[in-house]
Amino acid sequence: MYYPVSYDQINAMAGTYSPSSVKAYNNRTFAYWERSLFQRACSVFEYDLPDEWSGKVKDFFVYCLYKFGFVAVSQNDKYGYFFQPCSISGFDFYYQPVRALIANPDYNAELTIGKECELIKLTPDYMGVWDIISFYAERLSTLDNAINMSLINNKFAFILGAKTKSAAQALKKILDKVNKGEPAVVYDSRIIDNMENRQSDSPFQFLERRNLKESYLTTDQLQDLNTILNNFDAEIGIPTIPYQKKERMVTSEAESRIVDAVSRVTVWNETLQGSLQEVRKIYPELKVDIRLRYPEPVKEGDENVME
Repeated sequence: MYYPVSYDQINAMAGTYSPSSVKAYNNRTFAYWERSLFQRACSVFEYDLPDEWSGKVKDFFVYCLYKFGFVAVSQNDKYGYFFQPCSISGFDFYYQPVRALIANPDYNAELTIGKECELIKLTPDYMGVWDIISFYAERLSTLDNAINMSLINNKFAFILGAKTKSAAQALKKILDKVNKGEPAVVYDSRIIDNMENRQSDSPFQFLERRNLKESYLTTDQLQDLNTILNNFDAEIGIPTIPYQKKERMVTSEAESRIVDAVSRVTVWNETLQGSLQEVRKIYPELKVDIRLRYPEPVKEGDENVME
């Protein structure tokens, strides 16, 4: 979001950030990719929640789970079964938290975990996955800027110079018309000197960019963009097949990528299922189920060939 700040505040923020010329996290493209990757990550699990937790409440539940890593589940007469983001404190014999502190405008409480509430957590270390989202959003945001620069720099395959102001204005108008998509541009031929004496008297100077295809980097950058997205998918549990492999790919090779994709999400799923079991012990009437959306990889040994 945009916040108006004074010169001194801008100078202080820029002077304490290294490198000061790079603002990878303070730009619109980072916010776009952060939002995009979060919604992409939300597709990994399917959620069966009580009717009271559907709609907007479900959206809040998923956001808290990914952002904070856990939520506290409890029950009272006013709200019935409810969940809330919370902070945790205290240690038991196995150094696990023993209290959940809820600070809501309508409800404040310090609840004992295992008696008055239980936690639904996503990761074993009580952290969310927002560090993964921010890590890849920063890379995509940086590459996005490079792609934009490439698109602008490679729009024209020539550089023109003018000796007179009128010649410069004529060139600008010509380029404007060409950039508008006009099929032909007519100009006054009198602005060009005798071609036989062009080296000394021509108002136009032309510098041709040779080997344009070798210096055109946008295609490589777009390919790198897909590579980063594939790496993010592998981190969060979306199975992908490496598109860089051009030749025929056997099924076992494709499955190796799928196994890599589900390795981390398998830990998350086991953590979720373990915490849900603890919730059901205290609140057996509460129907909450979270399961993986994508199927398990095919067993090894299939030697079919994928085109």
